[in-house]
Amino acid sequence: MIKSAENIIVGISIGDLNGIGSEVVLKTFEDSRMLELCTPVIFANVKILSFLKKNFTSTVLMHGIDRLDQITPGKVNVFNLWKEGLDVNAGVNDAKIGEYAIKSFVAATAALKEGVIDVLVTAPINKYNIQSEDFKFPGHTDYLDQELEGNALMMMVQDNLRVGLLTDHIPLSEVASHLTEDLIKKKIETVRKSLIQDFSINKPRIAVLGLNPHCGDGGVIGKEDDEILKPVIKKLFEKGTLVFGPFAADGFFGSNQYDKYDAVIATYHDQGLIPFKTLSFGKGVNYTAGLDKIRTSPDHGTAYDIAGKDEADFGSFKEAVYLAIDIYRSRNLYVEISAKPLKIKEKQL
Repeated sequence: MIKSAENIIVGISIGDLNGIGSEVVLKTFEDSRMLELCTPVIFANVKILSFLKKNFTSTVLMHGIDRLDQITPGKVNVFNLWKEGLDVNAGVNDAKIGEYAIKSFVAATAALKEGVIDVLVTAPINKYNIQSEDFKFPGHTDYLDQELEGNALMMMVQDNLRVGLLTDHIPLSEVASHLTEDLIKKKIETVRKSLIQDFSINKPRIAVLGLNPHCGDGGVIGKEDDEILKPVIKKLFEKGTLVFGPFAADGFFGSNQYDKYDAVIATYHDQGLIPFKTLSFGKGVNYTAGLDKIRTSPDHGTAYDIAGKDEADFGSFKEAVYLAIDIYRSRNLYVEISAKPLKIKEKQL
């Protein structure tokens, strides 16, 4: 059964407390109508958030809880994950703050796995200061891929523009060696399934961008497009997947070709994210597709340069909350419909 709106519990990991995470989170819930859409639970400490709130314009009322069974609909719940004070300094890269960012994220992920929260929205972290003996992941996505069932895929979303990645946080020099037939098949299938169950698109059309300039120009500028990408795309298309390409990446977005497809798959991080962020104007959302649970995040980082200055735009974080709720509803509706037997009326004689 699909939950009523206010009973959808949105868990929020607070991210780097020296960045703009707390500002965009609290500003998102300034509008009381948000509490008609969901029940937020912030994994942090209510005293610290009350202190940080003084650095930016916010009148949001927070409801501190010490146990997750105390979550109250209609309130901005803050789960007091820790009791001790922290030395918080806006704009400073601090390993101790990174430690607490991961403490929040790991606890929120555990709550997501256990079904205590329905979806997870993550505020920005600093990928450098989160590294430790206990946490050796490039970012959120890699940890979620380990902890949750499925195959994680980074997908950027803004309205009908969806950009997925074959490879994400790896050095550019290693991209070509990662492009195997198995990886390409797996990622395309992950995008296809996500478009169906998470975005309610029955017959999704998917475009794949080439790795090399001009898709290699027949092998003159690289052979990966002809020898790896094209054969896999052809095989999948022949089996019924509406996947097309590879397309030369340089003119694909500028010529509005992306409008013809339900999703675009880029071969590496910047190939997809530069045009996406150019087109999305700060309203984009990072969605981790392919997992059995739902996680979204804003499409920006910690923004140390404006932290504590009351200048942060919370639009992307708000969109991340909206998208998480929409996907939760779409996915549950998909499961509900799939579980119903198909009834075929007998032809009247």
